[in-house]
Amino acid sequence: MKLVFAGTPEVAVPALDALIASGRHEVAAVVTRPDATAGRGRKLVASPVAERAAAAGIEVLKPARPRDEDFLDRLREIAPDCCPVVAYGALLPKVALDVPARGWVNLHFSLLPAWRGAAPVQHSVMAGDEVTGASTFLIEQGLDSGPVYGVVTEEIRGTDTSGDLLGRLAVSGAGLLVATMDGIEDGRLSARPQPTEGVTLAPKITVEDAAVDWSAPALRVDRLVRGCTPAPGAWTLVGGERLKLGPVTLVPERTDLGPGELAVGKNAVHVGTGSHAVLLGEVQPQGKKRMPAADWSRGTHLPAGTVLGR
Repeated sequence: MKLVFAGTPEVAVPALDALIASGRHEVAAVVTRPDATAGRGRKLVASPVAERAAAAGIEVLKPARPRDEDFLDRLREIAPDCCPVVAYGALLPKVALDVPARGWVNLHFSLLPAWRGAAPVQHSVMAGDEVTGASTFLIEQGLDSGPVYGVVTEEIRGTDTSGDLLGRLAVSGAGLLVATMDGIEDGRLSARPQPTEGVTLAPKITVEDAAVDWSAPALRVDRLVRGCTPAPGAWTLVGGERLKLGPVTLVPERTDLGPGELAVGKNAVHVGTGSHAVLLGEVQPQGKKRMPAADWSRGTHLPAGTVLGR
C-alpha cells in the first residue's frame, strides 16, 4: 500500500523504520509536528521522525495544523491508501481522516479500552498494572475509541520506568503496525469495536502531578516516581527548592521515619513515607546535574530533622 506516516517523537521512529524496511509498503511521505525550539540556544530543531524521514529521502510535511488547506491539498495529491500514526501529537479533523481510502490507523501504547489518552504508559506504571501492551485501531473522532485491529502484550517489570516500558513497546508495537498494514492490504484483517466496559483515561501528566506526596504508602511513591521517569520527572521540595527524583528502592524493614523525614548515612539517604522508608537513588537539584543521593546530601549539608516536601 501507499502510506503517509504521521509521527513526531523518538518513540515513533521504530515504527517508521519497520514500515520502510518492510519491502511491501511505500512510505510516500511523513507528517510531523513543526520544528520546535530546544536546548540552551533555543534553536529550531526538527522532530526525530522528520530527521529519520529526511535521511531516508522521504518527503516531510510539517503543517501548523492538520486542517491547513495546503497540507490537505498535498495529502490528496499523494492519495495514500492508508495513514499509520504513532504519537503524532495533534488532533486530526474529519476532512483529513476522509482522505485515505483505508483510513488512519493509530498505534496506541495500551490494551484498549484501557488508558485512552496522551500518557497511557505513565498511567499504567503509576497504577501498578502487571501487564500492558499496544493496540492498533482505526481513528475516529472520539478519543482513542475506534475499532481495534490487533494487540501485543508486554509485562510490566517491578523496576520499569515509563521510559523503559515505552522503549520496549515502541519495538513490539512497530511489528504490530507492520502486521496490521499487511492484514489490511490482504483483506484478512478487520477492526473490531472496543468493549464498552473497562474504559480508563490517561490524560497528560503535568509537572504538578509529578510532586511526591510522602504521606502516601511507599509502594505508591515508588510507582509515581517510576511512572514520571523520564518525563515530566518526579520531584519534591527541599528548603523551598525543587529536587528531581530518580527511581527509589523500597525498604520495608525501616519504619522509624515519618513522612518525608530524611535519614542521611555515609552512603545512603532514606526517606520516610506513609508506610515504610524508601532509599533515594539519583537526584537532581535545581540548576545542577543528576547525582547519587548520598553525594547530594554530603554537598548540601542538610540540617538534622530535614523533611522533604517543604
